[in-house]
Amino acid sequence: MTGSEIPPSFRLAYVPGVTPTKWVRIWNERLPEIPLTLVAVTAAEASDVLRGGGADAGFVRLPIDRTDLSAIPLYTETTVVVIPKDHIAAAVDEVSAEDLADEIVLHPLDDTLDWERPPGRPAIERPATTADAIELVAAGVGLLIVPQSLARLHHRKDLTYRPVTGVPESRIALSWPEDATTDMVEDFIGIVRGRTVNSTRGRTATPPQPKQRKRPDAGDARRKPAAGKSVGKSPRGGSGGPKGGKRGKPRRRS
Repeated sequence: MTGSEIPPSFRLAYVPGVTPTKWVRIWNERLPEIPLTLVAVTAAEASDVLRGGGADAGFVRLPIDRTDLSAIPLYTETTVVVIPKDHIAAAVDEVSAEDLADEIVLHPLDDTLDWERPPGRPAIERPATTADAIELVAAGVGLLIVPQSLARLHHRKDLTYRPVTGVPESRIALSWPEDATTDMVEDFIGIVRGRTVNSTRGRTATPPQPKQRKRPDAGDARRKPAAGKSVGKSPRGGSGGPKGGKRGKPRRRS
């Protein structure tokens, strides 16, 4: 390799709440010669990082502007409300948006849910980040509605969460620049979609070679009967008896 050549590498961006460990492990098993670097980004900056070449692909939260980005939706998260452990809602398995009508519901500036209008009563001021909002919930200032992965990410012993119905859900997608769909991107798409190591989808496949018919050797030729002859027992005679021969009458004993 000359000094001007750069060894191949793959940069993978991911937003908070996404755990790419499984896919990274499979990549390292299949492509150990190509190092994978993780790039942590916020949900708001993920698209710009991909467009600016800061990562080859990334896990993002939808919706995003797909003008020049490709995206494969992967899964939808459950939306939950983060509450103190002694809150009344902790006694039930699920709450609805209407159940929170009288509660102060925090709406951080980095909220990832596509709200038309958040439920509950708004706080006097919006927290800057989800992490700040979690601290306010712990202080008893209000409640917070987030995707379940973010509730787990910001887990505290004095807080818990419950699923919420009637609210938006967050979808996770794998995204990359349309004009940079490289072989490495195709490889990672295959890993995320669960393709096996032998799958050639999206890559140039080697055409299957035609099977060669085995030629019989001399021993096989000796063992095969000649044309027009039969082996084994004849229909009426014993084993190896003459074919088509006449049978004579038995002689009388004098």
